[in-house]
Amino acid sequence: MRPYTRSIIELFDGKKRYLIPLYQRQYAWKVQPQLELLWEDIERAADRLRTDRASVTPHFLGAIVIAQIKTFGKEVQAFEIIDGQQRLTTFQILLAALRDVAVRHSPKWAAELRPYLLNEGVMAQEEVERFKLWPSRTDRRAFIGMIDPSANVDAITPPALNEEGFVRRAISAHVYFKDAIERHVVIDDSFDEFRFETLFEAMKDALAVVSIELEGGDDPQTIFETLNSRGVDLTPGDLMRNFIFQRAKGLGQNTGSLAVDNLYEKHWLPLDHTFWNQSASRGRQVRQRLDWMLTDHLSMKVADLVSVDRLFESYRRWILNDRPFGSVIEELEAISSTASIEKRLFDQDGDDPIGDFGLFADAFDVSTAMPLVIYLATEGCLGADLSRALAILKSYILRRDICGLPNKNYNRLFVGIIAHLRKAEGDKTDALFSYLSTRIAETDRWPDDSEWRRGWMERDQYKGPRQSRLRYIFEAIERAKRTALSEDISIKSTLTIEHIMPQSWVTNWPISGFEHLESGEFDPEFVARQSARSAAVNKLGNLTLLTQALNSSVSNGPYSVKMPSVRSNSSLALNRELNSYDAWNEETIAERGASLFDVALKIWAAPARDHDIMAVMEPLKNWLPVDGTCCRFTYSGTTYHAQVRDRALVVDGKTGSFASFSGASKAITDTNRNGWNDWQIARDEGDWMLADEWRRLRATGNA
Repeated sequence: MRPYTRSIIELFDGKKRYLIPLYQRQYAWKVQPQLELLWEDIERAADRLRTDRASVTPHFLGAIVIAQIKTFGKEVQAFEIIDGQQRLTTFQILLAALRDVAVRHSPKWAAELRPYLLNEGVMAQEEVERFKLWPSRTDRRAFIGMIDPSANVDAITPPALNEEGFVRRAISAHVYFKDAIERHVVIDDSFDEFRFETLFEAMKDALAVVSIELEGGDDPQTIFETLNSRGVDLTPGDLMRNFIFQRAKGLGQNTGSLAVDNLYEKHWLPLDHTFWNQSASRGRQVRQRLDWMLTDHLSMKVADLVSVDRLFESYRRWILNDRPFGSVIEELEAISSTASIEKRLFDQDGDDPIGDFGLFADAFDVSTAMPLVIYLATEGCLGADLSRALAILKSYILRRDICGLPNKNYNRLFVGIIAHLRKAEGDKTDALFSYLSTRIAETDRWPDDSEWRRGWMERDQYKGPRQSRLRYIFEAIERAKRTALSEDISIKSTLTIEHIMPQSWVTNWPISGFEHLESGEFDPEFVARQSARSAAVNKLGNLTLLTQALNSSVSNGPYSVKMPSVRSNSSLALNRELNSYDAWNEETIAERGASLFDVALKIWAAPARDHDIMAVMEPLKNWLPVDGTCCRFTYSGTTYHAQVRDRALVVDGKTGSFASFSGASKAITDTNRNGWNDWQIARDEGDWMLADEWRRLRATGNA
């Protein structure tokens, strides 16, 4: 690595070219703050030259990193830009603006500036190599037209996607610099050549950058990360892109452009489109879709949790330490494969199994399942069986949701399943089904039909944040209710969840048989009926789908008005079947809930178990292995060792003993944790098993 101090003019002095790889970002500097700050530096340097030339020392404008490219024959000396393309592009736009002002006021200065914008003399491909700076393809046409307005752009380079951004920003920069230069050199409508000359001298002698020229053994990515301090922050996706393509070195040029550009166009250019730049939220975090996709990709590959905030550091460490790919091409192919699946998840086409899972994941807020879905759709090699695997996953999540089981462990559970499936022999879908069926803890079990029915019939399901989940469930039931004799109707309206008996039922929905009660009169049976009715209102049997307009018009109306309106204005099978009910009360709500459950049983499959999970779990709450068993738990980088003695867990360095894994975890972390998912148990075979896995095997007689 050789650093040199170069002025703006010296950077472009002599016959040379700077090539910007296609994988680098488009031109991104804006008038505020980057261009305004640069112009202030230039004016300040010019003023010093005019007033106190002897005290002038070069003002540092940052650094650029370049690597020389092998050239042959008459090819112009060329450098690949590793870092600093924003500065170099801005300097060329600045010199073009200075030349354009000179064309208007002083042609001799225009001729003086030309050699710093265009190469002259003998070249291998003059139409390309005469440009000092050769931008990536998305920026090229607009840049050529700015540097040489007389050039035949169509003959030099074809149109490219995403040119609008560069055109807009480059034109703004060019106009800004031209106006600023005009104001500086035209005083009282008269061109001041001395002031123009001092501007040129400022760029020649008073403003400098450090040009770092890499040698054979230098690591361009490390230098790029260390020196990158530009005014436009880089996203994790930007850093990953540069990290990947800067390792694809040694490919040289192809018809005057970098050969690595072809690799970029195939694999990364699609990720630079607007679709991937859109924001998406997961929980309380909002990031670009590209960052979420890359996070899911890495989580899937390493079968572990990855923080989007530390995505680049984690990816870089994985690539450099594990060396999982034979080439950068394989690395990019893997990302492209993930991107194709994640785009379908984002597109949410209900006719596509993967798109439907995207709808499901949004409704149930389970983006934590995305790495597992990507694994199933790519590495799992499931083919047509992918739909069955996704149906298993949906049933697992949906049944747990209806039963009110927690989802806080999902992120670790789903990436852990990836590691399990990679080791599994035979059919991966069967392995997924078996693994989920044998979970026994509250944090990860798959409810069987009896437990699910209790949740369906007995738990209140209507709550504000759950409406999207309920809508997904009812739309799925509606589709299942369509028989071969029904019309093929697509659900295109925006439907909302509506209570058949309103939450505010007291006014318009009297309890039959108690109309004679006087106001304030106490009747124990009436109070019991009121309580039963209030408890029934938010059950699934009392909910249905309506359009927003119909919902608003009938919301709290009495049964005699509401039900005929619903029946006559809704084409849904869910609502047509309400014709069979002459009255609506707690009993009919339970009856309809059971009817809906019978349909749900056919949609969302049950686990395969031959035992009552609740009966198995109860006696296992405080189980510990036999005395003498060694255990370990890693927390915040420290591994804690323990041994079972006298039916208690004795942890090294901790006073006393603990009756359970959770008790030991709480003592170590000072937090309430499920210790079954923390501790590992030493096996006779010399390996380690998660305590929860050991408990499951013990409960089913396989330990």
